[in-house]
Amino acid sequence: MLLNGTDKKEMEMIQAILGTIDEGIHAVDANGITVFYNHVAAKHDAVEREEVLGKHLLEAFPSLSPATSTLMKVIQTGEPIYNQHQSYYNIRGTLIDMVNTTLPIKVDGELVGAVEIAKDLTKVKQLSEKLIDLQAKVETGQRKKKAATTQAGAKYHVTDIITNDAAFEQLKKKALKVAATSSPILIYGETGTGKELLVQSIHNASPRQSEAFIAQNCAAIPSSLLEGILFGTAKGSYTGAVDRPGLFELADGGTLFLDEINSMPLDIQAKLLRVLENGVIRRVGGTKEHEVNVRIIAAMNEPAEVCLREKTLRSDLYYRLNVINLQIPPLRNRKGDIPLLTDHFVQKYNFLFGKLVTKVAEEVKAIFNRYNWPGNVRELEHAIESAMNVMDGDIITLDHIPLHITGEAPPENGSAAPLQPLRQALMETEENLIRQALAETGGNIQKAAKLLEIPRQTLQYKLTKLGLS
Repeated sequence: MLLNGTDKKEMEMIQAILGTIDEGIHAVDANGITVFYNHVAAKHDAVEREEVLGKHLLEAFPSLSPATSTLMKVIQTGEPIYNQHQSYYNIRGTLIDMVNTTLPIKVDGELVGAVEIAKDLTKVKQLSEKLIDLQAKVETGQRKKKAATTQAGAKYHVTDIITNDAAFEQLKKKALKVAATSSPILIYGETGTGKELLVQSIHNASPRQSEAFIAQNCAAIPSSLLEGILFGTAKGSYTGAVDRPGLFELADGGTLFLDEINSMPLDIQAKLLRVLENGVIRRVGGTKEHEVNVRIIAAMNEPAEVCLREKTLRSDLYYRLNVINLQIPPLRNRKGDIPLLTDHFVQKYNFLFGKLVTKVAEEVKAIFNRYNWPGNVRELEHAIESAMNVMDGDIITLDHIPLHITGEAPPENGSAAPLQPLRQALMETEENLIRQALAETGGNIQKAAKLLEIPRQTLQYKLTKLGLS
């Protein structure tokens, strides 16, 4: 196929240049017929060039369809697709894993085809799987025990924190600096801002990265059990008690993240202060002291001044923890990150759900920009996940967005709405009331619990159940 104004010699030169590029390049015309297919693409796909050139894409790769092929999708929509994971079988039945960037080709404003630049993940995936198998075989019993107690460890790094916000970028730089030391850190951020993501990033940038990372939400377990979980128990300290190490011992040499530390009973806060001061713990009911080398990172979803005023946080513990203070800005204060995060979550769920959503409607973007996001980044992710569960096409529209975000009431058509099952109606009413309370209190769980007239721990349980915590 010769483009307008391109003679045969120029086309041959272009094809020669494209043939030397060390990336897989596959171009099709507007009908889906392959017009260019370099040797790297053929190597990636484990086929011969002659088996693809001049043939329809879906004939050469019968496991693909118009809905699953990135090239066909771009021909249909005219919209580019960036860094999309794609798995398919070649004509010999071999599974191919790729990451593709697919772009429309337009001449004088008319769509004449699409070109795809592909990176091969097949060998990387195979090597990763072999490495995991090898690690499982050579791992000692002690390492297995430690891995089991780290809740799968810390998987996030600072580069995983997505932002264009200047204040958040400064926070990331500060996090990398403080990662080099062992000083305690106190983090404040509303529910859903990504506190644990930041904490894991600090651990993975620290000299402790190869040691244990353990996270514990202090509001998630009864206060009567928290002391034993943190400090361990000694045999005979109560009926049925056995010698069991606590999280401090299990995290020895690594990092212990204590979330919602202001939910911790004041007497346990005093014992935590002692560990911070001298690095020594004593199991519940025991007399023997154990030295531990643990970096403590604590977090709160309420401002420190509120916790101190309401006496949910000891002032001496606050001053000891507050050596390094990091405050994560809420999503409503960094509106520029909303489009960036939206695209990220669309790409994530494209991969997880096997979809090819290419666009978010402008009215959805406008709604997202106006919405206050009391649940912050987590709420935005759940909104995208919800939309991609119910949609069938390529574009996320207002019809796919939860009503509490769009603020639209169901249309009145003069007829009674179908009667909902009581359980479903109660669950939806409960979730709407919780979301409203969080919105009115700026994500402050304690204040929201008071507004709803339920115990804080009950609200925390419901938030976890609803995926809002």
